[in-house]
Formats: sequence, C-alpha cells, structure tokens
Amino acid sequence: MVRDRVILHCDINNFYASAECVMNPALSKYPVAVAGNPRTRHGIILAKNEVAKKYGVKTAQVLWEAKQLCPDLICLPPQMSKYREFSEQVIEIYKRFTDKIESFGPDECWLDVTNSIKLFGSGENIANTLRKYVKDETGLTISVGVSFNKYFAKLGSDMKKPDATTVISRENFKQKIWGLPADTLIFIGRRTYAKLQKLNIHTIGDLANAPNDVLKKHFGVVGTRMKTVALGEDTTDVEDVNDIKTVKSVGNGFTTIRDIHSIEEIEACILTLAEKVAYRMRKINVAGKTIHLGLKDNNLHWSGHSITISHPTNTALEISEYCKQLLNQYWDTQNLSIRSVRVSVCSLCNANTTLQLSIFDDKKLNKLKKLNSTLDKIRDKYGYYAVRPAKTIDRDFINYYESSKEISEDEELAD
Repeated sequence: MVRDRVILHCDINNFYASAECVMNPALSKYPVAVAGNPRTRHGIILAKNEVAKKYGVKTAQVLWEAKQLCPDLICLPPQMSKYREFSEQVIEIYKRFTDKIESFGPDECWLDVTNSIKLFGSGENIANTLRKYVKDETGLTISVGVSFNKYFAKLGSDMKKPDATTVISRENFKQKIWGLPADTLIFIGRRTYAKLQKLNIHTIGDLANAPNDVLKKHFGVVGTRMKTVALGEDTTDVEDVNDIKTVKSVGNGFTTIRDIHSIEEIEACILTLAEKVAYRMRKINVAGKTIHLGLKDNNLHWSGHSITISHPTNTALEISEYCKQLLNQYWDTQNLSIRSVRVSVCSLCNANTTLQLSIFDDKKLNKLKKLNSTLDKIRDKYGYYAVRPAKTIDRDFINYYESSKEISEDEELAD
C-alpha cells in the first residue's frame, strides 16, 4: 500500500502589517495597514493587522473605503526589502524540517514533510512546532494546513487564522471542504466560477460529482484537472528548495499616474518598461523571441497581443520597436485612454545563442551591445535609475520606481 504524502501549507498571517508591528511593537494595539500610494494610483490595502480586520478592512480594498470603515487606520508605505528579510528568516526555519519547500509568494510555502515524520512526529506535530518556532524567533505568526496533497493543504491554512493548524485528511476531506464554494480552490478564478455556476456547479463537492463529459465540453482538459483536485486525487509534487527554476518569461508593468492618450506617451511607457525587461534579461543571461504588449484602459479592460520574431533578443530598443508595431497593429491609436502598460518577453533561450539580425544590422547591433554593457555597469554601481533614455525623463505619468516584476500573465488556470 502506497503511503500518503504529508504536505503542509504555511501562510504568514497578515504578513506586511505583521512585520511592521514586529518592527514597531507600539503599533500592535492600533489598526494598521500597509498600503500603496494613492498619488500614484496604487491606493489599495496590501495587508492589515488583526485590529484593522475587526473594523472590516480587507486586503485589496481601496484606501478611501478602508478609511471610511476605520477612520483611525494607520497606513504605512511598504518596505519590501524588510519583508524579504522576514520571509527569508521564516524559510530558514522551514528548512530545519525539509528541503522540499515551494514558495507561493513571499508569505506562503508548501512543505513536503513525508520523510520527516519519523524524526519530528506527525504532520500536525510538525505544523505546531513550526508555528512555535516562527513566533518565538521572528515575532510573526503562521497558519498551517496539513493534508495529503498541495491543494487541500492550501485550503487548510485558509480555514483557520491566525496562528492555527488545520488538518484535512483522506478520511475527513469530504466533510470539511466539499461544502465550500468551488472558487475556494486557488486555480478557479472569477470567470471560471461564473461558468461553473451556470452549470449548477457551486461547491467543491458539486465539482467532484459533476459528469466528466460536461466538464470536458465546457473546460477541456482543465475540467478534468479541476475534478481530479476536488476528488483529492491530485499528485502534484512540492518543488525542492534546491531545484533551479527555469525562467519562462521576463516582464514588467506599471499603472500610470494619470491616464495617457497620445502615442508619444504610450511609447515612452513602452521604452521605460523595455529597458527594465532587457536589463533583467541580461542579468540572467537570457534572450527571447516572443514579445508581448498589454494595455489596460480607463475602464479597467485588459487587452494584450504578442509577436514572435525570427531571432532571440534582449535589447530594449528592439523590444520597444516590436511593441510599437503591436500598438499600431492592434489598437485604435486615435481613441486610447490608458492607465496601465505591461511589456514581457518569453520563448527564452541562453543569450549566448547566435543572434540573427532583423531590425538592426551587424554594425548597429555591435554598438547596441557595447552600449548595453556600459549601461548595465553604471546601473549595477549607482542604481538602476542612475541612467534613463532621454525620451522617458520628466514624464509626469510614469511610475519609475513602482514598476513591478511580472510573475504570471495568466489570471486563472481555466480561462
């Protein structure tokens, strides 16, 4: 008989806000939130402490709405470098129990402790020990789900907060989770759940018992996967912390400080992002052949298009030129009102691969290589924004310091 795996999902409670309260304990008795800057249109709640939560303050809530619920809410700007230090400290504690650790953002991790239970006791015992160690050594608290697969462990960590352990076993999972809404599963997003509801599939139990042919007709192979997870039959592995992840895409995006309308303004944003993307690609020695441009208008509608070129590139000018082609080909450039721009490159390969020429000839490409090398050295020494293209300087709509790494362009699995 094959032994069930023992998988934990550990979630740092109210991470950013909790870290702020650890750094300044006097804040702990007040409602505290970490929030973006409303002046740059990032005015949303990123995290809140338990006191703020009691007032109804929620993550992703617009700042002014949170202030209406809690007028005395203390809002702090994010300190990402500090949060990373806390995250690394917590992961070091996890490593004492297993090397099979898979991060799911800075505050969440899966741990496969199947081979650790002989040393440290049951999965529940390990979870409780981890909670104690994290609290004693960092001041943070974690909630832990214990189960026999990743998805149920994730559900467990969400079911009881803060500072709690929840066990979802093969014997009790139908009772514990089949009554939950189907979109409680992490890969079922808003649009997929709406489609499921139209099929009279509302709960995880409904999904588990749905006819295979119905799911396949409406969702293809993803429908089969959704049912597999609902039935508790998923066998996805937890990645080893020492495994080298393959980078599949490199991208950056930002929300503009004000809506932009002209081609010139959009192209300035594209060049700003292409510079950042190209720099990051060169740092990890990759080049890519598929270039993607995404735009969000003032109605919050995202649209995106890609072009696959004949050669791999990691040059900002070339990336931006192809993005401009996409802009002119797919968007009505006379009637644009844009609030977010995103540029990414995928179909990556080693940058040492011989580059075929497209936009640039040999002479110009060699000059660009030398220029890129010089720019990279300056940025490495003095900071990324020590040098910028002239076309992007003094633009009142560009969030120079708030462009964010793109982790995934897929909003949800099934759409």
